[in-house]
Amino acid sequence: MGYIDLHTHTTASDGTLSPKELVEHAYGSGLTAVAITDHDTIGGIEEALSQGKKIGLEVVPGVEISVDFHGEMHILGYFINLESPVLQETLEQLREYRKERNPQIIRKLNDLGFTITLEEVKEVARGAVIGRPHIAKVLLDKGYVQSLDQAFGEYLATGRPAYVKKEKLTPQEAIAAIVSSGGLPVLAHPKYLGLTREELHALLFSLTGVGLKGIEAYYTTHSSAETQFYLALAEQHGLAVTGGSDFHGSNKPDIELGKGLGNLAVKDEVLVKLKEALK
Repeated sequence: MGYIDLHTHTTASDGTLSPKELVEHAYGSGLTAVAITDHDTIGGIEEALSQGKKIGLEVVPGVEISVDFHGEMHILGYFINLESPVLQETLEQLREYRKERNPQIIRKLNDLGFTITLEEVKEVARGAVIGRPHIAKVLLDKGYVQSLDQAFGEYLATGRPAYVKKEKLTPQEAIAAIVSSGGLPVLAHPKYLGLTREELHALLFSLTGVGLKGIEAYYTTHSSAETQFYLALAEQHGLAVTGGSDFHGSNKPDIELGKGLGNLAVKDEVLVKLKEALK
């Protein structure tokens, strides 16, 4: 029996390991497969696939798309076709939304008295899709905060002084883009939606109607009871299940690849069933 991790981030978005390094780390950690699911970009996948072939580790091409919802909703896409024009255009639009948002965040920080520029943030991002974690890293490097958590908790998180809402796709648009690429759309970390059980049932009825195919039942911060609940939901709604750590490297130092906070163990049979759902 092997173990896998289907939710990871590289330097292509807001992780700290390159795609090549992450694949090597997964192999060294004894995993049999890993999915690359960077935020709003597929820029790291080809490098990860190439390294996976070299060392004999299965790499699943994926993406994680933030969508407009009153809670925190992300849609994961697995087995996507990197050449899909619809997916490429969709992700480019999301990157444009980020480009519009980042200068606004920096202006708010400047108004709060912080000397920080977009050029400094770009230097930290090193060509990756720029997001709030990169801005937080500049705040940390310049000594304005003592940790990335403090940067978010005091300035960058929703409702904090430097927060700027980002334009997003609807859940239906994200699902459609993933389906158009031949991929399998999955609802990520349902715990963060902040819904009651009845509301979550209603949401799944709605999303399965427009093409949702799975739910992330195994996740770093899901309790055992929550995992069992999501597994039952998946069965009731005819959904596949996935699982992953949401690994970001040193940006989330407590989360280990494949293990989360130490309580995660996603069996490789999850990937086998996911492939069956794709067929």
